[in-house]
Amino acid sequence: MPQTTTLLGVDLGTSSVKAVVARLDGTVVAQARRDYPVSHPRPGWSETSASDWLDASAAAVRAAVAQAGSQPDAIGLSGQMHGVVLATENGRAVRPAVVWSDARAVDQVEQYDDLPEQLLTRLANPLSPGMAGPLLAWLTIHEAATYRAARWALQPKDWLRAQLTGLFATEPSDASATLLYDISGDTWDTELLDALGLDADKLPPILDRSAEPAGLLTADAAARLGLRPGVPIAAGAADTAAAALGSQLTEPGTMQLTIGTGAQLVMPVAERPEPLPAHPVTHLYRAATDTGWYRMAAVLNGGLTLDWVRRALGAGWPELYAAAGVPPQADDPYFLPHVNGERTPYLDPSLRGAWTGLGPRHDRIHLLRAALEGVAFAVRDALDSLDPTGEIAGLHLAGGGTTDPQWRQMLADVLGRTLVPVEVPAASGLGAAVLGARATGLTDRFPSRDSFATSRNDPRSHRHDLYHDRHAAFRRKVRALRDSDSTTVGTYAGSAPHGAASASG
Repeated sequence: MPQTTTLLGVDLGTSSVKAVVARLDGTVVAQARRDYPVSHPRPGWSETSASDWLDASAAAVRAAVAQAGSQPDAIGLSGQMHGVVLATENGRAVRPAVVWSDARAVDQVEQYDDLPEQLLTRLANPLSPGMAGPLLAWLTIHEAATYRAARWALQPKDWLRAQLTGLFATEPSDASATLLYDISGDTWDTELLDALGLDADKLPPILDRSAEPAGLLTADAAARLGLRPGVPIAAGAADTAAAALGSQLTEPGTMQLTIGTGAQLVMPVAERPEPLPAHPVTHLYRAATDTGWYRMAAVLNGGLTLDWVRRALGAGWPELYAAAGVPPQADDPYFLPHVNGERTPYLDPSLRGAWTGLGPRHDRIHLLRAALEGVAFAVRDALDSLDPTGEIAGLHLAGGGTTDPQWRQMLADVLGRTLVPVEVPAASGLGAAVLGARATGLTDRFPSRDSFATSRNDPRSHRHDLYHDRHAAFRRKVRALRDSDSTTVGTYAGSAPHGAASASG
């Protein structure tokens, strides 16, 4: 296969789309990004005009392909997870897309809690209002006419692919993250849909795998994107699954920590765990590989919270990260970073943040340092839920929020694990491009993971011991804040532990 063969990956994110052009050896030769707004028409709501996705995708693809200087031979897609697009039979969105950060469906999560235990067990995932199942249940009640008018209820990247091919389908990595999927049966859960009053016919058919051929680029879409018509398009994958594929995180016994707006810990597993838990605090989804799964702990308060802190204290990013180099002291203040609520392990959208333990010696630098430590403790909570026995000694470290060496070292000290930073440009877009190549039979071979490693950070035992004690105190303070706060939303928010994170799920 000539080296001039190129692949296009389109990664439809929450606030921007990235188009990535890569060679068959996995080298990224061009990429472009276009932003679009997320609107909040009411408190707790998060929506995006689906037409903005299409316009931005077309602009990003045109720019990336022009930069690469070659037309792609295959296309793959990845996209933000959990949200929902209601569309007509020909794919026109009948209302703005509701995205994963939307919190309107709290009452519907309580409706899930009332379901029979066997249905909850088949879901095998924590309940969250921003997922397609609760959102669709909300729409059936509050926008019944709009719901009835829709032919399709689609995941974001599946809606975009339908615009490119005219065909409607999904695949397991996105379908399994909807809270409408029978994890044990690997298909839509029709009994659950009936219990929620949802129309199963609105859900698209599920293709067998993310690398399944899913149509050809239509002439109209080709003209819009500046591409030749007839290019084969893969089913694609949810962005987390695509990123794991793009960064070669596919082997069981490995784990990756990614810190960006939030933080995610992803651990591939070869087979579906048995027995499935009824009330897990970590996620279990299908991988973008032909077989296999991954478990995930999701932290909402990563870079988003650190950005809030630095703006509130008038600090730049360099000053914030420099505070990570200040040695910890036993009487340092604590920062509870949950200004955006939290998923793993608390499953509590109303959890809130605080600085506490302040004394007269503490200054602005101590507050900045406490913020970094607090985010690291939140990641530690999630890690303890995902790998409670410490089975995995080393983690790969990725994401734009992990580039500072002092911050990396603090994370290693807090987590007590070796961190191996990896540099994989545009991992989700690259993973999508990989799927395009696999769907068309161009290649199954991509560079090994070791080629991406740049360095490592080993935990320092004397620092880890102090952080271990401070983390225990941090958890007590989180529990005290939750116990004193009467604003917790929904019964599901209290189902997670207040003190120690659960090892289930």
